[in-house]
Amino acid sequence: MKKKKLDNQIVIYQAKSGALELRKDVQKQTIWATQAQIADLFNLERSVVTKHIRNILEDKELDKLSVCANFAHTAEDGKTYQVQFYNLDIVLAVGYRANSQRAIEFRQWATKTLRHYIVDGYAINKQRIARNYKQFLEAVESVKKLLPAGAAIDTESILELVNLFADTWLSLDAYDKGVFATKGATKKRVALTAEKLEASLAKLKVTLIEKGEAVEHFGMERSPKSIAGIVGNVMQSFGGKELYGSVEEKAAHLLYFMVKNHPFVDGNKRSGAYAFVWFLRQANVLDTTHLTPPALTALTILVAESNPKDKERVVGLVMALTAKKK
Repeated sequence: MKKKKLDNQIVIYQAKSGALELRKDVQKQTIWATQAQIADLFNLERSVVTKHIRNILEDKELDKLSVCANFAHTAEDGKTYQVQFYNLDIVLAVGYRANSQRAIEFRQWATKTLRHYIVDGYAINKQRIARNYKQFLEAVESVKKLLPAGAAIDTESILELVNLFADTWLSLDAYDKGVFATKGATKKRVALTAEKLEASLAKLKVTLIEKGEAVEHFGMERSPKSIAGIVGNVMQSFGGKELYGSVEEKAAHLLYFMVKNHPFVDGNKRSGAYAFVWFLRQANVLDTTHLTPPALTALTILVAESNPKDKERVVGLVMALTAKKK
C-alpha cells in the first residue's frame, strides 16, 4: 500500500453529457479520489461504493497495490490524517458497475467515446482543444481531401499529419485555398548528383537486408538511369537559373518524384523517404525534433496515396513542413 502526500489534488466531476472532466488538470498520469468523492460523482451511497470496490478487488479485475494509496490529507480541523484514495481505474470500474442515473449517463458517454476510438481511430476532447475544435476538424478534412477515394492511408497517419501542423492551421488552410508559397526559405547550393544518391541508397539497401527488412530486388531500378532522371528533374535549370531555387523545393520534389514515379521494383516509399531526409541533412536543415519517424512515415504515405492532380498542393504541404522549424 502506497503512503505519500497528495499535492495539487485533481477533483473530477461529471458533466451533463456523462463525461468525467477535471476541475484542475496538472497533467498527472492518473487521478486519485476518496470513496466519498466517488460516491458523489455517481450519486451513490458510500456503502454502495465500498461494496463495488470490494467486489472489483475480489474479482481481481484490478490489482489493489496498483489502484489504492494512502495520502496525507489535511482535514477541516487542521490536522493531517492518512486517507485511502483510489485511482482513475477504480473510478471507471465503479462507474460501470453502479446502478444510478449518473452512472448510466457515464456509461453512455464512455461507450460513445470507445466507439469513436474503435471506428474512427480517435476521439476528440472538445473542451481540451476549445477554440480550435472547428479548425481541428477542418484540418482533418483538409488532409483527407488530398487522398483519392479508397486510399489506403489510415486514421493514425492522418492524425499524425494534422499534428505536424498543430502549431499553425495556416498550412492546411492554404491547401484548401491553393495559395501555398511556391518558393522555399533556404537559399543555398547543395550538391545533388545521381551518383551520390545512388551510392547512399545502396548503403541503405545493404543495411536493410542485413536487418532482414528487405530483399535483393529492393531498390532495383525498373529501367536504366531512373534515379538519374529524377535527380535531373530536381536540379534542372533554365538560362542559368534553377527551376527549384530553394532547398525545401528540391527536397519536396525529390520525395514526390521518388515515391510517385516508382523508379524501383520494390522500396519506392522507403527509398523516397530516405532520399528526402538524406538531402535535408546534406543541406544541414533537417529538423529531427519536428520531422520524427512517425511524421515522415505519414508524410510519405500521404504523397504515395495522393491524387496526381494535387501534386502542387502536396508538394506545398511538404515544403511548409520542411521549412517550419530549423
